[in-house]
Amino acid sequence: MAAVPEDLRGLQAALVEREREIAKLKSQINNLKGRGSCDQLLDEGVPVCEQREKVLALPRRTTLSRDQIGRYSRQLVLPEFGVQGQLRLANTAVLVVGCGGLGSPLAQYVAAAGIGAVLHVPRGRLGLVDHDVVEVDNLHRQVLHSERRLGWSKARSAAHTVEQLNSDVDCIPYHLELCASNAVELIKQYDIVADCSDNVPTRYLVSDACVLAHVPLVSACALRMEGQLTVYCHKGGPCYRCIYPDPPSPDTVTNCADGGVLGVVPGVMGSLQALEVLKIAADMNSSYSERLLLFDGLSGRFRTVRLRGHQKHCIACGDSPLIPPLPDYESWCGTTANDKCRHLMLLNKEERIGVQDYKEVLDKGKPHLLLDVRPAVEFEICHISHAIHMPLEHLEMRNHQAVENLQELVLQEISKLPSNNASLPVFIICKQGNDSQKAVLLLREFLAAEPVTLMDIQGGLTAWAACVDLTFPQY
Repeated sequence: MAAVPEDLRGLQAALVEREREIAKLKSQINNLKGRGSCDQLLDEGVPVCEQREKVLALPRRTTLSRDQIGRYSRQLVLPEFGVQGQLRLANTAVLVVGCGGLGSPLAQYVAAAGIGAVLHVPRGRLGLVDHDVVEVDNLHRQVLHSERRLGWSKARSAAHTVEQLNSDVDCIPYHLELCASNAVELIKQYDIVADCSDNVPTRYLVSDACVLAHVPLVSACALRMEGQLTVYCHKGGPCYRCIYPDPPSPDTVTNCADGGVLGVVPGVMGSLQALEVLKIAADMNSSYSERLLLFDGLSGRFRTVRLRGHQKHCIACGDSPLIPPLPDYESWCGTTANDKCRHLMLLNKEERIGVQDYKEVLDKGKPHLLLDVRPAVEFEICHISHAIHMPLEHLEMRNHQAVENLQELVLQEISKLPSNNASLPVFIICKQGNDSQKAVLLLREFLAAEPVTLMDIQGGLTAWAACVDLTFPQY
C-alpha cells in the first residue's frame, strides 16, 4: 500500500477537527433552540416572565475564548478593566428602553464591548425595548436604522444592527410599549437599565420600576443642542422622584418633534450613557450617581452639578413608599409617553377650520389674511406663498412694533373689502395646529377693536401637506 502523503494526513486531521467543532456547534444550537431567536421572541410574543426563568438559570461564564481575547484585546489591557471586567460584561444583562437617538449609540457600544457575549451558554444579554417603527425623519440621529428598514419595528431593526456588529451578543428585541403592567416584570430580568426614551411619563415609569426591581438606572436626554446625563437607584443614590417629585407642566415640555435636535447631540449623550453602563457593569465607580452632567453642544462645554441624595420622604424609594401600585403615568404627567406632537384643544370647534375648507376659501377667491406663526427658521424651510409671517414669539412678548404692523395690515385689508362684508377673515396656521390656537387667543386682544373673524387652521401645515398639497414639504 502506498504511503499517505504528509499533506493529506494533515488535511484529514484538520477535517476531523472541523467536524468535531461542527458537532459541538450543532449541540449548542439545539440547546439554545428552546430560548428562541430574536425574531421569534419578537414575532411570537414570548412572555417575559417565561424568558426570565429560562435565561437566569444559566451559569456564569468564567473564562474567555481565544477569539474573545483577540476581539476585546484593546480593552482587556486596560488596568482598570482587564479580564475580570470583560467577564463581568459578558455576564451582565442590560435593558435599553428606547432605540432612538440615545439608544442607537448606546446599544452599539455596549454590544461592541461584549455585554452579553456568548461563549457556550449566555448569562448576560442585551434587551432592546421600543414600540415605534422606523421613519425617515429618524435617520439623521438614529443610526441603528437605515433607509431599507423604513417601517420596521425599531426593536427589530436595532437587534439586526447589533447582531451584525457582534454576533456573539445575546440580543432580545421587545416590540412593546413599556407600561405599568409590564415594566417591573421585564426590568427584573436585567442588571442595568438605560433609559433612552426621552419623555417624561416613561422616565417616571422606568425609575419607579427600577426602584421596585433594585436595578440601577442610567438616564440621559437630548434636545436642540443640549444634553443631560445622570445615574439613579445606584448604591443608595436617589431615584428620579427624589430629584423631581412632581412632573413639569405639559406646556413647558418640548420634544424633538417640536424643538428639534442636531443629530450628533443625542449621539454624544448616548455614547456617554454607554460609558456609564459599561463602568457599572464592570464594577468600576459611576461618575454620575448623585451628579448631573450638562452638555452644551453650541459652546462645546461640559459641566457637572451635584444633585441632592436619596430622600427619605420619596414616595418611590423613601422610608414609607406609596409605590406600588404604579400609577397611570400619562394621565399623571398630562402628556403621552412618546416624542410625537401633542394636540392641544384650546378653542371651540367654531373657531377652527379644516385644511380642505380653507382650500375652498382659496379656490373661491374670498378675501382674507393668512398668518403663519411659526418661528423664522421654520418659515424659511417652507411656507404657503401668500402667508404673512407673524411669529408667535412676537405676540407672546407683546412686541409693540410687530403688533402695530399687523394692525396696520389688517386695516389695509379691511379697506379693500366690499361694503357688504361685515368682517375680515383672518386664518392662522402653524406646523401642527397648536401654536396657531395660542395665537388666536392673543390676537383676540390685539385685534379686539377691528372687525375681524379669527380662525385657527386645524392640523396646520402637516395636515395641509397630507390632505391638500401632497408636494408640500413635511419636516
